Amino acid sequence: MESDVELLERWAEGSERAGTTLFDRHYRAVFRFFNAKGVPEIEDLVQETFLGIVRNFRSFREDASFRAFLFGVARNVLCQYLRRRSRKEGKLDFETVSIADLGLTPSAILAQREEQRLLLEGLRRLGVDDQIALELYLWEGLTAPELAGVLGLTEAALRSRLHRAKNRLRELLTEIAKSPELLESTLGDLEGWAAQVRAQLAERVG
Repeated sequence: MESDVELLERWAEGSERAGTTLFDRHYRAVFRFFNAKGVPEIEDLVQETFLGIVRNFRSFREDASFRAFLFGVARNVLCQYLRRRSRKEGKLDFETVSIADLGLTPSAILAQREEQRLLLEGLRRLGVDDQIALELYLWEGLTAPELAGVLGLTEAALRSRLHRAKNRLRELLTEIAKSPELLESTLGDLEGWAAQVRAQLAERVG
C-alpha cells in the first residue's frame, strides 16, 4: 500500500487516482475536525483543506508527519474561515478567542448524553488553538511532535499548551456543570466521553 506521502507526491504530479485515494483515506478525520467546531460549510472546508495540501505540497518536509501537515492545513483553513465570518474588529487571537465567542454551535447529534453535552460545551469555550490541540490529542491520537507541527510550536511549548488546556477545560466544566454529580461523572472518564463523541462524529460521516 502506498504511503500518504507517496500518494501526495503522485497527486501533485497530476494523478487523480492518487488524490482520490488520499481523500478517501483521511476524509473522515478532516470531516470530524470541522464538524466539532460547528461550522455549517463542512464539505466546502474539507474540500479546501485537501486542495490546500496539494497546492502547498512543496512546503511539506519529508521528515515531517503527513497528519501534522494535513491538520496544519485544516487549521489554517478554519482560521481563515473564522476571520471571514467574524464581526469582531482587528486581528483574531486564536489562543484566546473561542468558537463560542464566534457564535458557532456543535450539532445536536453530537450530544446524546449530558456528559457529552458538557464536554462539547467546555471544548467550544476554550481558545480555538487549545480546542484544536485537545481534540486532535483525544480523538485523532496525534503525538506531541505532530501536534507541535500543527500549531507551529516547539515540543516543550506544545506540552505546556496541552497541560494548560486540560486545566482550563476542567475549570470550564466546573463552571458550567448543572450538578456536582454530572461534573464528577464527566471528569471521572473524560477520555471515555471524548471517545464516545468521536464515535458519533464518525457515524455522522456515514
